[in-house]
Amino acid sequence: MIDIHSHIAFDLDDGAQTIAESLAIAKQAVAEGIQTIIATPHQKHPSFEHNIIQLRSRIEMLQQAIIEQQLPLEVMMGQEIRVYGEIVEDIKIDENILTLHDSKYVLVEFPSSTIPKYTDKLFFDLLTNEYIPIIAHPERNAEIAENPEKLYRLIKNGALSQVTAASVAGAFGKKTKALSLQLIEHQLSHFIGSDVHNMTNRPLHWKTAHEVIKSKMGYEYVSLLQQNARRVIANQHVAKRAPEHIQKKKFLSIF
Repeated sequence: MIDIHSHIAFDLDDGAQTIAESLAIAKQAVAEGIQTIIATPHQKHPSFEHNIIQLRSRIEMLQQAIIEQQLPLEVMMGQEIRVYGEIVEDIKIDENILTLHDSKYVLVEFPSSTIPKYTDKLFFDLLTNEYIPIIAHPERNAEIAENPEKLYRLIKNGALSQVTAASVAGAFGKKTKALSLQLIEHQLSHFIGSDVHNMTNRPLHWKTAHEVIKSKMGYEYVSLLQQNARRVIANQHVAKRAPEHIQKKKFLSIF
């Protein structure tokens, strides 16, 4: 399995702080069935920023330690980029702004409470330049939780999204779990990402999340989510299904 969203790279953000913590995440990832994990430290975040030299150094050190531990895990490079208006220009000219595994896919994070007003134009510009935005953890955005139709519009216009394994597993509460499952079921989310930060309060929840999806929706959904992840690292087109509206009455019933 492939995890497209993690904070396994150490000493870069609020994820793993030491290589020992990174290795603990790596061991658990392997135990839960992950063979490939993309390190996506926060970038352009109000509290965190790094450069390509720092990130590459951490990944090389971690991958060597993983080999020494004989763990069957490959770590790839990426970033979770806090949304800002110049992403398109910076991807082209700034080596410190990365897509996922040097693909056309860009993992974009919204502020927790809002969707910036310029998002429609930004996503249009990304798509016009053949970059595909993947919205990180939309189920944890207050504006989307209040009105999932706003996510529907972004997906309809070409974006993708990734829900968090912990959300599906129920670690963020029943409401967030219910919304996460609705987003997947209505073709409004296309990937599972662990968004793992550490092994204490932000672990992977990977296996549990996939078991929940399988029990609620069937193996077909689990398989589709993983096919999509494989297409990202292969830089292939994600053949998403047509998004569906979440009926307001049905949505409100989870609260």
